[in-house]
Amino acid sequence: MTKTLIFTKFGGPETQQLIDRGLPDPQGAQVTIKVQAAGVNPADWKIRAGQMGDHWKLPAPMGREASGIVTAIGDDVEEFAVGDEVLGLAAKGHGTIAEHTVLNARQTVAKPEELSFADAAALPVAGATAYDVTHQIELEAGQTMVILGAGGGVGLMAAQIGQVHQFNVIGIASASKQQLVEATGATFVESGDGAADRVRAIAPDGADLVIDLVGGAALREIAPVAKDPQLIISTADPDTATQLGGAGVQRTNEGLTKITDVAEYGLVNPNVVERFSLQEAQQAVASVEDGHAAGKVVIEP
Repeated sequence: MTKTLIFTKFGGPETQQLIDRGLPDPQGAQVTIKVQAAGVNPADWKIRAGQMGDHWKLPAPMGREASGIVTAIGDDVEEFAVGDEVLGLAAKGHGTIAEHTVLNARQTVAKPEELSFADAAALPVAGATAYDVTHQIELEAGQTMVILGAGGGVGLMAAQIGQVHQFNVIGIASASKQQLVEATGATFVESGDGAADRVRAIAPDGADLVIDLVGGAALREIAPVAKDPQLIISTADPDTATQLGGAGVQRTNEGLTKITDVAEYGLVNPNVVERFSLQEAQQAVASVEDGHAAGKVVIEP
């Protein structure tokens, strides 16, 4: 048996339960791992809340990313073996906030020795997203990249990627996250009313790329700082971005491999700021849901 966090119906945190389930077997291009660390992301509670559709079979397991040690492999897996240390995304129908889980082998990579399991678990969702959203529009050194929502896991890694490429990075976040954003080398701008004017004061010529990690009214307010609407890329609200003339993020197969390489050499810090045990899994999800987490939250079974 293995303990797994599930939700029984779409709704609030009260629908979550930590239960015992049978040990999962990998099929085809899948690997089973003993979870060493699992990342917690906004999508976890948004799926539970029904904000991302109702096509999940209930009860549904929670968690999308993890690192761990391979305990079994599917028949179609050639690149991994039992005992390998890996990081990756959950296979369909499985959740990573668990003692054991099943990963999609095609969205899994070897964990470098230099990376801790906790840092590795923060890469498959936030890290790969940060890589993809910062490379969808190619910038040159010295160009300006604005990140709306720079204080979270994706935003902080996107800011660090911007520094690696020597972009002029402006990070918009709440006042409580100023120190965290500035630690990446980005110029901090406080979110809220007037944020666009504060950005223009720093970059009067406008932004060569606006990365949106918030969506809604905040995106609409900041959108005009882009030199061209086509320079707006959103992970949080692709519909609004498209209405404004921009686009949603285009996910690639190479993002996870690339960000893992960057993290291996210490150029990007996943910024794990809170760690919880599996017994504290509901508290970990709440930390992300209430928006107070400044960086990545991981669960270590």
